[in-house]
Amino acid sequence: MEIIVQKFGGTSVKDEAARLQALKHVQYAVDQGDKVIVVVSAIGRKGAPYATDSLLGLVGAEHSRLTNRELDMLVSVGETISTAVFTELARKQGLNVTAMTGQDAGIVTNDDFQNAKILRVDPKPITDAFIDADVVVVTGFQGATEAGHITTIGRGGSDTSAAILGAALKAKRVDIFTDVNGMMTADPRLVTHARFIKAISYEELANMAHEGAKVIHPRAVEIAEQAHVPMRIRSTYQEPDELGTLVTDRTTTQIEHYRTVTGIAHQTNLTQFTVPTDTLSSSEIFQLMAQHGLSVDFINITTHQVVFNLVNGDADVAKKLLTDAHVHCQAIADCAKVSVVGAGITGTPGVTARIVTALAAQHIDILQSTDSYTTIWVLVKQADLKAAMNALHDEFLGIE
Repeated sequence: MEIIVQKFGGTSVKDEAARLQALKHVQYAVDQGDKVIVVVSAIGRKGAPYATDSLLGLVGAEHSRLTNRELDMLVSVGETISTAVFTELARKQGLNVTAMTGQDAGIVTNDDFQNAKILRVDPKPITDAFIDADVVVVTGFQGATEAGHITTIGRGGSDTSAAILGAALKAKRVDIFTDVNGMMTADPRLVTHARFIKAISYEELANMAHEGAKVIHPRAVEIAEQAHVPMRIRSTYQEPDELGTLVTDRTTTQIEHYRTVTGIAHQTNLTQFTVPTDTLSSSEIFQLMAQHGLSVDFINITTHQVVFNLVNGDADVAKKLLTDAHVHCQAIADCAKVSVVGAGITGTPGVTARIVTALAAQHIDILQSTDSYTTIWVLVKQADLKAAMNALHDEFLGIE
């Protein structure tokens, strides 16, 4: 018995027309002789009646008086409704299908409500269901504690649900269906010459996802990599035999090993802080941020100062904390982080020189930079983002 996992996001189940299109992919896999685990998100996006944000709005959102455990009771309903609706339509279309909650499917989490961690998955409930059924529809985004309390596993949780079920059930592939045809070398809304990527390594995709590419949650990619389960990023609106972008091990023959850079990702709405360490030490500055729930990013530390970034919405809180501690800082609002990602960066000389030269040619100032084995990051003013993205894309990925 070979198993495929198919995950459909909110836009792929937003109405009956979208669900019927999704079911074409399910039916195609069944016709190929596969058993199919379908993981669904809540119906639609923000504003839709059963979307997660809409449900939270019923109880005052961030001002709710509910505990996190009680909030999980509420927001998990979106995926449960979606699962029942999808199963009803699948059965109407003649598929042999059964529905399960995350708990029914054997997903056991800790009790960190609203952001639970998956402890284990018992594959038996689904393998038993496949004795009689061809398709099992599972609620994404949720599981249950050892004590049976329902939990949700954080934003992007349906991607994580699909990946963890694929790993536990030893699926031959996990398909992530979305509203784009696959991974692109950059955001086509910003980059004129962005193009489709046929194959990408887990590591490269995880880095692009961490740095702003919103096609898939990075945790899902990391789970698939650990289990060596291939993934496909696909469009619900493609034909079933169009397989989108393959995500697999870097050593596969389908990865273009000669390429230095695979893609350019970006994050916006950042504020850069430059804080001298004459009043507070670097460790005290970061402890101050952490104590107030501020997640810092893009960090540079020297003997005299620390430089880090926060999302614009947290900047005023950080400024007040530093002012109250009698620390004077420089803050530059409305910055953007541009990430040049590629497995071929490792050991390749001159990549940073090409980045600096390409941006200088467009008179774009680099406010900050750092690098890892497969990613080089630069911070620019947000007004320069589009020009920076296009300059770097043309430099490393060319024009087709």
